[in-house]
Amino acid sequence: MSVISLVGMPGSGKSTVGRHLARRLNLPFNDSDHVIEQRIGCSIREYFAREGETAFRDLESRVIAELAGASTGVLATGGGTVLREENRQRLRAGGPVIYLRSTPEAIWRRVRNDHKRPLLQVADPMAKLRELHAERDPLYMQAAHFIIETGRPTVPALVGKILMQLELAGLAPPAP
Repeated sequence: MSVISLVGMPGSGKSTVGRHLARRLNLPFNDSDHVIEQRIGCSIREYFAREGETAFRDLESRVIAELAGASTGVLATGGGTVLREENRQRLRAGGPVIYLRSTPEAIWRRVRNDHKRPLLQVADPMAKLRELHAERDPLYMQAAHFIIETGRPTVPALVGKILMQLELAGLAPPAP
């Protein structure tokens, strides 16, 4: 088994689904944003504001290279990880990449009450989500081996869909 990476918009469920998927497969779980925050000793939001996007993306690329290059595991990536070609290539080379595809409206329903998300701290968060989706959707599609439409299923249902895709592709053992 290699590293199974989850990509998608902020709020698409990468961390939650990733944790459950790792548990089902009995694999280690990493969230690149959490790893970054542990290393920098502050929130990504603070680091981004203090050091700028380029410094953050450089650090993110180093962390992605390390985590995607592990022997096994499940990796939840930050929403902007796919903005760099090198990250998309590293993720694909590390193992199967799953795009948790959500509409901006579905993401808004999930995260509208989460005041820790910097992208929502704007005058029109829905317009911002639509803009990010338009920019990033083609990049997520380019990075992905599999696309899972998130819609409204439960987390266990999404994990089941992912496992089925991996099993059909011969990348995961059959479910017990």
